[in-house]
Amino acid sequence: MPNKRKIFLVDDHPLVREGLEGLIHQQPDLVVCGHAGTWAETLTAIPKLELDLLILDLQLPGNPGIELLKTIRKMYPDLRVLVLSMHDERLYAERAIRAGARGYVMKRETSSRLIAAIYQVLEGKLAVTEQTMSAFVTKFVKGRPPTDESPAETLSDRELEVFRMLGQGQDTRQIANSLNISIKTVQVYCARIKDKLKLANAAELFREAVLWSENEL
Repeated sequence: MPNKRKIFLVDDHPLVREGLEGLIHQQPDLVVCGHAGTWAETLTAIPKLELDLLILDLQLPGNPGIELLKTIRKMYPDLRVLVLSMHDERLYAERAIRAGARGYVMKRETSSRLIAAIYQVLEGKLAVTEQTMSAFVTKFVKGRPPTDESPAETLSDRELEVFRMLGQGQDTRQIANSLNISIKTVQVYCARIKDKLKLANAAELFREAVLWSENEL
């Protein structure tokens, strides 16, 4: 693969990976050198390849992509990562960038937007939309949060993941199994979420999680 920038794809849907590979291979200077559908497959493959870019979906079975991002940054601080996700960038882009990503693209964007983001990240630039960049400036430079900030923004990465799973109808045991944590730990996260969102009880928490999940989609 001489003179071509090597890209690794991480998404748990084979059809998505195939579509991305076909799109990327249309570019004369890019090539997909591998792909993975899980956290474990990703961490096994990375050291075997000399990657220029990793494209990562945030929703992986067993572990959320935000946690994988943090692990990759710790193990491979120079590896460029572009997040490609169904999750709303208004809530997840900042979290992804903080965790180590160099760009964030929603799956509903056009193929040309994704290709542009790939080249931006490969050139060492930050690839986010103008709206997201404006929110960054407002929050970090001017020192105040955007006026349309979601209440869920107050949640930690793990709390947000638990909140999202609650909204999808998963119970405490299912969430614990999915995230490889104890039921007691999930209950602690739920208690923190209730406090931060000023919810009175578990019923209000569940209702709020479902409403938020529906709006996110």
